[in-house]
Amino acid sequence: MKSTLLLAVVLIFCAACFAQSAQSSSDPEAQALIAKSRSVLEAEKSKDVTALNNLLADNFRSVDLAGDFGSRQEMLGTAKEGFLKDFLFYEPQAFRIDNDSILVSYSTAITLSDSAIKQLAEDNLTWPRYSKVSDLWVRQGSDWKLKFEQTTPVRIMY
Repeated sequence: MKSTLLLAVVLIFCAACFAQSAQSSSDPEAQALIAKSRSVLEAEKSKDVTALNNLLADNFRSVDLAGDFGSRQEMLGTAKEGFLKDFLFYEPQAFRIDNDSILVSYSTAITLSDSAIKQLAEDNLTWPRYSKVSDLWVRQGSDWKLKFEQTTPVRIMY
């Protein structure tokens, strides 16, 4: 009896996970926010501080690869400096948390500018090429703003 109950709970959980996954791929707001997450990287690459400024919430915060907190002004500053030379954006997924918040998670492969590489070398730091990023988008009025971003390095294992 206990094993039947456990099996039923596992099956219900799996069905709920599948339904959430199917919902995120068909949710037009979730798809629009995946595009906005990509736009954040495009704005950083093109040094378009105005576009990036329009995407970020006033109280935006981030956690970088080293685990340090970053501010809105710091993100705008790195965009202005041209830290990002190029990127690949792949494996995006969106998860609706509630009516006013959606979490977008995606993988990136980053190429830094020569000046960024030089600056990191002077500080005796390295930057991993691959990372997993999670963006928390919140509805503010009729628009969506990026409120929080966390970047986690990915170690490629062969």
